Amino acid sequence: MANPNLRHLRLFLVTVDSGSVTQAAMSQNVTQSAATQALKRVEEAFDARLFDRTSRGVFPTDLARMLAQRVRRALDIMDRACESVSPRLRLTATAAQLRGLVAASQAESLSLGARKLGVAQPTVHRAIVHLESEVGRSLFRRTQYGSTPTRIGQLIAQAAQLAFAELRQAEMELAEAGSRGEMRIMVGAMPLSRTSVLPEAISRFQEACPKVDIRVHEGPYASLLAGLRRGELDLLLGALRPPALMEGMRQERLFEDELAVVCGPEHPFAKAGTVEIAALAASRWVVALPDTPARRQFDAFLSALGPSATGALVETGSQMLMRELLLAGPYLGCISRLQVRGDIDKGVLVRLAFDVHDSRREIGITTRDDWHPTRSQAVFLDTVRAVSQKFGR
Repeated sequence: MANPNLRHLRLFLVTVDSGSVTQAAMSQNVTQSAATQALKRVEEAFDARLFDRTSRGVFPTDLARMLAQRVRRALDIMDRACESVSPRLRLTATAAQLRGLVAASQAESLSLGARKLGVAQPTVHRAIVHLESEVGRSLFRRTQYGSTPTRIGQLIAQAAQLAFAELRQAEMELAEAGSRGEMRIMVGAMPLSRTSVLPEAISRFQEACPKVDIRVHEGPYASLLAGLRRGELDLLLGALRPPALMEGMRQERLFEDELAVVCGPEHPFAKAGTVEIAALAASRWVVALPDTPARRQFDAFLSALGPSATGALVETGSQMLMRELLLAGPYLGCISRLQVRGDIDKGVLVRLAFDVHDSRREIGITTRDDWHPTRSQAVFLDTVRAVSQKFGR
C-alpha cells in the first residue's frame, strides 16, 4: 500500500483545487520548491502521473482528480477524530505515528505492534508518546499483561484505519484506470455464503475482471464485523442482524434461508417414514456455536420438543466437522438448508421431513454506511446480487 506523507496529501489537495503550486505552498507554509518536491512524492507513492507540467503551469490530470476525492474523504475522517480531542493533532500527526498507534491497538502491545510493522519497539513507543503529548492524555492503559487502548486511543486508531482504507480504495481506483497497482476485494464470508453464493459469484466476476484478486476472510461473525468496521474488509456476506445492533452499517437483503434437520444416509432415521418426537429429541446433535442466529433458532426448536430433549450436543462452526460426524455416527445436524444443499443433492446427507418452525432468516450483504465502492467492487456486488436471484427473494 502507498504510504504517503499526510502533509503532502494536504498540499496535493490544495494544488488540485486551486490549480496553483504557489497557493498550495503558501497554505502549508513551505517554499514553492518544497511544494513541488512534495507533489512528486505523492506521485511516487501512488505510482501515477498526477500533474501535467507545462510552461503555463501545473495542471491536475484525471487521475489526480480521481485521487483527490478519496484523499479528501480520508483526511476528513482523520480530521474529525483528531479535532474532537486536540486542535493541533490533525496537523502534527504523521502517517507513521498513526500506523504505530493502529498496530499497538490491535495487538494490545507495543512490542507486538512493532513486530507487526517490522520496526523496533522504541519506534512505536516514540510514536505513541508524541501522539499522547499532543492529545494531553494517555492513549493506552498499561498493565502487566500489555497495553489496551483508552476510549480516545480507540477513537483515533479507528479513524486512522478508515482513513488508510480510503487510501487503499484510491490505489484500487487508480489501478482500475490503468495505473500500475494491485486490485483486490476483501470479502468477509459466513459459512452459508461460502457454499452457496460466493463460489459462483467469484467465478463469474473474475471472468469479467480477470485482474482483480478476491481475498475471502472466514471467522466468527463478531470478528468479521469488527474487521468491516475498521476498514479491513470491503463487505460481509451472511445472515443479517437486527438493525438496532448495526449502527453505521448498511444491510441489503438478498434472499431467505431456513434450517434443516439432516443425517447421514446410514442413520436409522434416513429410511424411516416418520420419526417420533421423543426419538428426535433424545438424539445426539451437531449444532452451531452459541450466540449465532442458527443456534438461537435451534435452541427454540429443541425447547419446543419438550422436557424429554436430553440428547448430547456437539457445538461447532465447522461444516466439515458436522458432515464427518453425521457420516460417522448416529448424529443429527441442524444447519442452513442452502449450506448443505449440495450434500443433499449428491446423497451425501439426507434431509428429514421435519420442519424447524420460525427458522427463516434473511441473508445479505453488509457494508459500512459511508463506504463508496470502486468500479470493480460495484461489479462484484452486482454479480453477487445476480447469483443470489437463483435462491429466491
